Amino acid sequence: MNRATTFAVVIALAIVLSSLGACRRSQSSGATKVHVQLNWVPEPEFGGFYAARDVGAVSRAGLDVEIVGGGPSSPVIQLVAAGRSEFGVAAAEDVVVARAHDVDVVAIYATFQTSPQAIMVHASRGLSSLADLKSGTLALETGAPFGAWLKKTYGFSGVTIVPADGGVARFVTDAQHAQQCFVTSEPLAAKAKGSDPQVFLARDAGFDPYANVVITRGAMLRDDLPKVKAFVAALREGWTAYLADPSRANDAMHAVDPSMDAATFAAVADAQKILIESDDTKAHGLGWMRLDRWKRLADQLVEIGTIDHAPDAARCFTDDALPEK
Repeated sequence: MNRATTFAVVIALAIVLSSLGACRRSQSSGATKVHVQLNWVPEPEFGGFYAARDVGAVSRAGLDVEIVGGGPSSPVIQLVAAGRSEFGVAAAEDVVVARAHDVDVVAIYATFQTSPQAIMVHASRGLSSLADLKSGTLALETGAPFGAWLKKTYGFSGVTIVPADGGVARFVTDAQHAQQCFVTSEPLAAKAKGSDPQVFLARDAGFDPYANVVITRGAMLRDDLPKVKAFVAALREGWTAYLADPSRANDAMHAVDPSMDAATFAAVADAQKILIESDDTKAHGLGWMRLDRWKRLADQLVEIGTIDHAPDAARCFTDDALPEK
């Protein structure tokens, strides 16, 4: 079974399973209950969600928001498409793949304007760009569009491609080892261990999807737009507060995920600011998205064979739920 067929079957199963359960619409102290499914454990990349609760933006919006932590292979698209979660956090690539299979999910807010995906190499190698990477090993996430785009763009003749393991142990001990990373994660860990990471962002390779996009069902946009707008307004207020002072939200996330220490929470929160804010967000507000970037992403996914046709980019996202700046 190919990847496209597998994706479609998983979505179909999720929708069938959702029909077996009752529709979740509970009330808490007069507030409307909604669920947000994360695609990873609570870390600074989700700081705005927790800050929205801390500063009271959620309650002022008349919502009672439950944030559900995720992990590797969290089925966010499936849960949202099936109506099991009103909102979720996903990769823009996954949204495009879903739309290519007529799955009714839509991005309504982009957390990262610049993708945190990157390749880190040792600064001691003196590379000026990824085009200079012609030897050693390169660890890439198996099957990920970013890795496929890199291999198509650069070829990496003379480089041994190996699966990424998510850690930095080999990087720290092998000066000829490069690896896929999130600029807010592995490079900080490598530096803490005394290594010398140099980072090339995905944007530098011409692959720059929005990241950590918030999604909902198209049906919810059509049937309950006021609720979606209220949630997005609270989220933008939360991210504004988190960028100004992440400490309270970091404490809340650390209580849920104590594996990351307080100093790292603070360092990551600071490192990701430049990825969240952009000229577009200065003009239009946090979370704003452009049609041309979604179209380019869809075309790139066709080019590398992730999907066989590009969906209508205008159906992959909307800015209609965003409040005026």
